[in-house]
Amino acid sequence: MIPGQPLGDIVVVDLSRAVAGPHAAQMLGDMGARVIKVESPVGDDSRRWGPPFVGDESTYFLSVNRNKESIVVDAKSEAGSTTLRRLIESADVLIENFRPGTLARMGFPDDELHRINPGLVVLSISGFGHDGPEGGRAGYDQIAQGEAGMMSVTGSGPGDPERVGVPISDVLSGMYGAFGVMAALRERDATGAGSIIRTSLLAAVVGAHTYQGTAYTVAGVVGEPRGNHHPSLAPYGLFHAADGPAQIAVGTEGHWRSLVQILNLAPDERFDTNAGRVTHRDDMITVIEAALAEITTDDFLAQCDAAGIPAGRVRNIGQVYDWEQTRSQGLVVEVEHATLGTIEIPGPPLRWFHGGAEVPRRTHTAPPTLGQHTHDIQSWLDSATKD
Repeated sequence: MIPGQPLGDIVVVDLSRAVAGPHAAQMLGDMGARVIKVESPVGDDSRRWGPPFVGDESTYFLSVNRNKESIVVDAKSEAGSTTLRRLIESADVLIENFRPGTLARMGFPDDELHRINPGLVVLSISGFGHDGPEGGRAGYDQIAQGEAGMMSVTGSGPGDPERVGVPISDVLSGMYGAFGVMAALRERDATGAGSIIRTSLLAAVVGAHTYQGTAYTVAGVVGEPRGNHHPSLAPYGLFHAADGPAQIAVGTEGHWRSLVQILNLAPDERFDTNAGRVTHRDDMITVIEAALAEITTDDFLAQCDAAGIPAGRVRNIGQVYDWEQTRSQGLVVEVEHATLGTIEIPGPPLRWFHGGAEVPRRTHTAPPTLGQHTHDIQSWLDSATKD
């Protein structure tokens, strides 16, 4: 096993498209798995999502398909169905995010998958679940964010629901799915048997409700959008200094006392506790912003850092990727793309250490062009059949 690539002996057949399934498969590829992306003759839907495009390549597609190979398979044809069956026979993991029932109609229901390959781990991601009164509904991130409550707690205030600026239900379902696959592979190590893991965009968003969920299930409180301020902590949000925005996250009374000193705030018993500050949030914001109007963002953030108060800027996406701290964490990687040449793409969010030293970062491969590896994969299948 190569250090830092614990899935180096795992083969993943990725039948998914768009974001949720591809994100899960990409996470497994980052851990060293061989990920074979099976695409129809027209390719993954997200290859056509844009702008922006660079040449003929969609930057949307590039975001969730690093460390994969691409094979074109027309699963509706006899030859394509045979190729898919051979891939399933050779795989450790199968990932799909078709509408429930689609894979069965293609000739591969759950029992057939495990008849072909008893050790196969199957990850199925749906919009709203595979059963239940609304199981089988088609689901995209925009719809799931609304149906699963994410939009109801996001926005400038009550009556202003907004979607999160990334496809959060897709990303979260991919993450939960990849976690489930890892657990299922661990179980297979002990039993030798494969299993089926199911999650959905709905499940992923509900799984991320955290305090918004228990506020309702335990206390009966329905959350609302609070803009850039936290409903349960104060001050915890976006404020404005003399030359721009700054974020403050006061999580302890010690943080508050330090902030009072930095801003030279007058004593006010209403603000002595977090509960009081939440109750009198608007007045507190007015007091803090009046004091911040006399200080620059750089000066304020430096003082917060020295005092141990969590605080920060609001960076745009370009500033994040140009930030040296981002690059120091391996969050930008350089890859060689078949048509675009050398490009930079977001990198994996995990780093590996052994014996106190970091494992050298692996060389990543660019998202594939459509069918880029069809011949190589077919040759591999032919070789495996002969063996």
